Amino acid sequence: MGQQETRGKVKKIQGQVKEAVGNVTGNRKLEREGARQRAEGAVQESVGKGRRKVGEFVGGVAKAIKK
Repeated sequence: MGQQETRGKVKKIQGQVKEAVGNVTGNRKLEREGARQRAEGAVQESVGKGRRKVGEFVGGVAKAIKK
């Protein structure tokens, strides 16, 4: 798992916590901020996964060429 993927997971979890706290306390601003952060984390995690998959694919192609 790459750094970007890990950072995205952390950001997503932080957003989930903020969203839950905002929901429990009735703080709409915190709830919206958490939802936004959760969405950003999900996107960042997806981009990281995509980059990792492309890297794995390129590595596989390079190995195939060497044979």
